[in-house]
Amino acid sequence: MRKKVSIKDWQSAIKVTAPAHSVKEVCQTLHLCRSTYYQYQHQTKPRQFKRRQVLCQQIRRIYFDHRRVYGAPKVHEELLREGYHASLKLVQKLMRHLIVVKKWRYDHNNYIDQMTYPNLLKQDFKAVKPNQKWAADITYIPTKTDGWCYLATIMDLYSRKIIAHKLSRHMTTELVVNVLNQACETRTVKAGLILHTDLGSQYRSAALETALKQHAIRHSYSKRGYPYDNSVVESFHASFKKEKVYQRTYKDYHEADLAQFSYIEGFYNSRRIISADGYLTPDEKEQLVS
Repeated sequence: MRKKVSIKDWQSAIKVTAPAHSVKEVCQTLHLCRSTYYQYQHQTKPRQFKRRQVLCQQIRRIYFDHRRVYGAPKVHEELLREGYHASLKLVQKLMRHLIVVKKWRYDHNNYIDQMTYPNLLKQDFKAVKPNQKWAADITYIPTKTDGWCYLATIMDLYSRKIIAHKLSRHMTTELVVNVLNQACETRTVKAGLILHTDLGSQYRSAALETALKQHAIRHSYSKRGYPYDNSVVESFHASFKKEKVYQRTYKDYHEADLAQFSYIEGFYNSRRIISADGYLTPDEKEQLVS
């Protein structure tokens, strides 16, 4: 039985080996295995170590190519698309350095007049084709010189695509009406389409209700103080802030407007895969029915 060989034994063997002594003679004298001797001498890395090195390189590339916003499931999906085979658990293990996002908790106020503001959607965010269900909301972007700027968006719940968006210095009824008109100009609106919003004063305005009636769009409302009723577009705005707004400080309205446009049109709609859509981008999901 061969004795257990320490690193010092291998180092001694390499030093002793000289033109006057063959490797075979040295290994026989020290009771060492020649194949292991050569492996130690050349510092051969195990195949698994090399594979993980390649995986780490690809994970870092995918992570930074997608603006440092992808978690392990989406990085894993991109690796599979590119032909790299690895389990989700391995990808998670290699990505432990990523920041864990804190989830926010909301207070729930049960009071709401459902006769006046009906909830037609009832948290059913699935649609079988585009232009059946839309969701709208407003979020904010802070700037140095112009203060708060407000981004209004409309999302098609079939593909999670942002079909209309506009930034304004003021959170007004005119803003949400303009975004609605923008969506109606770029999409085919049919009878029965639902637009779901919260109970903000802009969304309860007479001007918006008039615009909705002109397009035969039914209005659905979240319960008061209960954002889970509009969680899909709320989630988009949370991702937008995390992945774009909080990355830097914006000088003014024009800089913030460029940032929101580049994120939505240059990244989210066309490049950011959505787990709820089977890891397709919003544009890819819509191409399935085109």
